[in-house]
Amino acid sequence: MLSREDNELLTRVGPGTPAGELLRRYWHPIAVAKELTAEKSTQFVRVLGEDLVLFRATSGRLGLVADRCAHRGASLSYGRVEERGIACAYHGWLYDFEGNCLECPAEPAGSNFHKTVKQAAYPVQEHLNLVWAYLGPLPAPVLTHYDTLFRRDGHRKIVVHPRLDCNWFQAMENSVDPAHLQILHQEFYGRGAREPVNTTRGFTDDVAHVAFHLTEHGIMKERTYTNGVTDEHPLLFPTILRQGPSTQLRTPVDDEHTLHIHVLFFPTEDHSEPADALDPPVVYLDPYKEPPDKLHPQARFNLKHIIPQDHMAWETQGPVADRTRERLATSDRGVTMLRELTAREIAKVARGEDPIGVYRDAAHAIIDTNVDEGVRQLKTDARAIGQAARDDLEALYQAQNREQRQS
Repeated sequence: MLSREDNELLTRVGPGTPAGELLRRYWHPIAVAKELTAEKSTQFVRVLGEDLVLFRATSGRLGLVADRCAHRGASLSYGRVEERGIACAYHGWLYDFEGNCLECPAEPAGSNFHKTVKQAAYPVQEHLNLVWAYLGPLPAPVLTHYDTLFRRDGHRKIVVHPRLDCNWFQAMENSVDPAHLQILHQEFYGRGAREPVNTTRGFTDDVAHVAFHLTEHGIMKERTYTNGVTDEHPLLFPTILRQGPSTQLRTPVDDEHTLHIHVLFFPTEDHSEPADALDPPVVYLDPYKEPPDKLHPQARFNLKHIIPQDHMAWETQGPVADRTRERLATSDRGVTMLRELTAREIAKVARGEDPIGVYRDAAHAIIDTNVDEGVRQLKTDARAIGQAARDDLEALYQAQNREQRQS
């Protein structure tokens, strides 16, 4: 178990909090770029506990500023976009992409009052039809070139899951918790090809050995099965899991909510580069619980597929899990490793150092997460990965969305 202070250290994401300062050293996906159009040019977003407005100026450039106008606090979500930035709908104070106030229309002619005004603003960029934001100190690092996010020799699909109504760290601890696969997901693990010995053990006896080791980008989880097959799922610190062809992105919205997006990447067999390699379609999945705006126990989860089962397990721990009451076992050593790694990187940031996975060179080499092997295993080994996704993980998401709409 953890002390209350240590639990707060790892989970709180607002400005000035230790984990919040760590997370602000990375780029995070915050929205789908195509949602910002000429007709709908602003979007309220909450990221790392900060209320912000994302906007697309008439020039096409994206901006991200604090939602409440520095003047008298009206929301800039209702602002009018111009080529130079966004103007508050209340009194017309105009802010550029760096948060500088360019005009205060009601002030006397020749007044330089606007030069004393500054709105909080953050860098944003578009990549893979997602908007990525950086909320940390400048200069900003580059978006880390993980293979599933930057390779051009493959097809992609963006899957936006229902908002996760719990703390980000609960989802990340699941990424280093291999024991749950054969139990929580037992209905989909074998897809009816065989039955487990009982529902308590599930398919636990299929696993011969589990190992973890630190890497320069996070933690590698390695699972070896009794049939000799081994699978590896790298946790890419601090908020990414690469599992098979899926890069699972978890952006902390605030202490009690998380944005959950998957980037599916399927390499081409001949290494050709499709024209849409960096322009993937976007799919939104239906809510996993009913009512969708309620929490456990008022809400009931639909457990027809793997990801809803995960959401259930994460959310029912509570909005922020109380780790002062837990009982960790030997199977939780990956969870312990992640907590120790996170505390270590928090300390590095406090000393003014860059944490792991932060790159400053825009030309740095693409980082190999061994996604090709993950895709190969997905297609050829149903016992280790799951028959439902034997041919293509994309089919799983399509089936999931279709069944939820019919239910």
